Amino acid sequence: MTTVATTHAVPRVRRTRRRLPWLDRIAYGTVVLLLGLAILGPLLTPHDPYAVDLGQALQAPSGGHLLGTDGLGRDVLSRALAGARSSILGALLAVAGAAAIGILVACVATIGGRWVDDVVMRFCDITLSLPVMVMALGVAVALGPSLRSAVIAMVVAWWPGFARIARAEMRTVITSPYVEAARVLGASRWRVMLRHVLPNSLDGVYVQATLEIGGATLIMAGLSFVGAGAQPPSAEWGAMVETGARYLTSAWWISVVPGLLITLTALAFAISGDSLRTRNHPDAALT
Repeated sequence: MTTVATTHAVPRVRRTRRRLPWLDRIAYGTVVLLLGLAILGPLLTPHDPYAVDLGQALQAPSGGHLLGTDGLGRDVLSRALAGARSSILGALLAVAGAAAIGILVACVATIGGRWVDDVVMRFCDITLSLPVMVMALGVAVALGPSLRSAVIAMVVAWWPGFARIARAEMRTVITSPYVEAARVLGASRWRVMLRHVLPNSLDGVYVQATLEIGGATLIMAGLSFVGAGAQPPSAEWGAMVETGARYLTSAWWISVVPGLLITLTALAFAISGDSLRTRNHPDAALT
C-alpha cells in the first residue's frame, strides 16, 4: 500500500500598508525642507544678508535679486534664508525647553502624592488661563528685547500645557499591571517612574510638541514684530516683517516673503502634528 504525500500550499498573507494622505505627505516633506533650511540656510545665501547698499534699496524682484531688496539694499532672499535658522531653531528650542520642564513637573506631580499633584495642577490651570501671547510678551519685556528673551518667554508660557498632557498620560500608565509588579518587587518611586512610567508616557508629548512648533514660530515672529524679540539687524522672519511694514504699499516683497515663510512653517507643522495624532489615536480629529 502506497501513501501519497500531499502538500497544501500555505496562503500568503499580504500586508497592506496604509498610504498617507497627499496633504500629510506634502506637510512632512515641507517640514523636512524647512529643517534643512534651518541648518543650511545661511550657507545658501546668494548675497551677504547683512550687507547694506543704499544704491540698491527697494529694488523689485529681478535677476540680480530674485526676491528684491529692502530699504537698506539688503537682499531679501538672502535674509530669508539666513533667518530660517533663528526663526525655526528658536521655535524648536522653545518647544523642547517647555516640554522638558513640563515632563519634569509631571513626574513630580505624579509620584509626589495627592497634595503635591493638586498644588502643581492648580498652578498649571492658573497659568493656562492666561493668553500665551500676553504672558510671553510680559516675560520678554521684563527680560529685555532679544531673541534669547523671546525663547525664554515661550518656555515660561508653554511648559504648563506640556505638564498637563504628560501628567494625564502618566496617571494612566502608573496603574498598569507591570508598574504594580515593579512596586511589589521593591522598586523605588523614582525608579518606577524613570524605568517604566516615563518611557511609556511620551507619545502625547511628542505629538503636542510637533503641533506647537508652528505656534511657537508665530509667537516668536509676533514678539519680534512688536519689538520684544529679535532686534535689528537680525534676519529673523518676524523682524523682517516689521522692517518691511512701512514699505508695504511700495515694496510689498519685503514683508510678504518672510510672512509667507512663517505661514508655511505654521501650517506644515500643524498638519504634521495632527497627522501624528490621528495615527496614534485614529478617533482623534482636528478641531
